[in-house]
Amino acid sequence: MKKTIILSLTLLPMMISSGMVYSVLPIYIVEELKATKTEVGSIFTLGAFSGMVTAYIFGKIADRIGRKPLILAAQIGFSMVMLFYSLISQKMFAYFIQILEGMSWAMLGVTAPAMIADLSKKHKRGEAMGIYSTSWNFGWVVGPFFGGILSESFGFRFMLKVSFVMLIIGFTASYFVLKRIE
Repeated sequence: MKKTIILSLTLLPMMISSGMVYSVLPIYIVEELKATKTEVGSIFTLGAFSGMVTAYIFGKIADRIGRKPLILAAQIGFSMVMLFYSLISQKMFAYFIQILEGMSWAMLGVTAPAMIADLSKKHKRGEAMGIYSTSWNFGWVVGPFFGGILSESFGFRFMLKVSFVMLIIGFTASYFVLKRIE
């Protein structure tokens, strides 16, 4: 279980960051990028679609080369999403960013649970997934609160940059820690 806890903690910044951002991102896209509600729906649909069509591919790649490289790539991809969102001024770029976002979530979505299963004894996999899920949900409990405060107090772009920094910290921790837990 120790390895599952360690993996979950290295991914926690990603969970908090996603909670921060996704609770206010549609507002940012409407207010700052001047998108319509229909365009916001289209942007998020494109992100989900890109994740849907790449998840199977990333699963096969993870089986071939291992989980760690894809977990790290997902963290970098998601970091870039936050950085790019903080820099754009036109809504058309949000479509391209969401493609990267969907692919990053697909990478993480297939590899992190697979790694947890790999690290867990067969009779402890449910418990291990419970630990991982708790970490994920904790990020979505505290993230929206901080995302709302930061975006209201300092602006959306500042909140996105804070998210970027958190994700780089999480990536750095994962880079060094994941070497040791397998």
